[in-house]
Amino acid sequence: MAETKWEKNHPRRDQVNDRLERQNRRITQERKEGEITKQQAQALRKEDRQIRQEERDMAAQNHGHITRAEQRVLNQQENAVSKQIGK
Repeated sequence: MAETKWEKNHPRRDQVNDRLERQNRRITQERKEGEITKQQAQALRKEDRQIRQEERDMAAQNHGHITRAEQRVLNQQENAVSKQIGK
């Protein structure tokens, strides 16, 4: 799959957002399979929305980019949500 110009110019943000998309698909799958309740899915999606908003806020402070340290913080937050999916 060809990278878009945005993906090339913002690789850290792209990685964070791609991971959020994959987690959302996992939440949907786990909900369909009955592994998590509707309320759990809503709570997990809320956490992911907060991470996405934090990513946008970080980027807004740095001309549309996030630093390596900021990416690490976001990934740690995503790790915490990921561990809750399908418990």
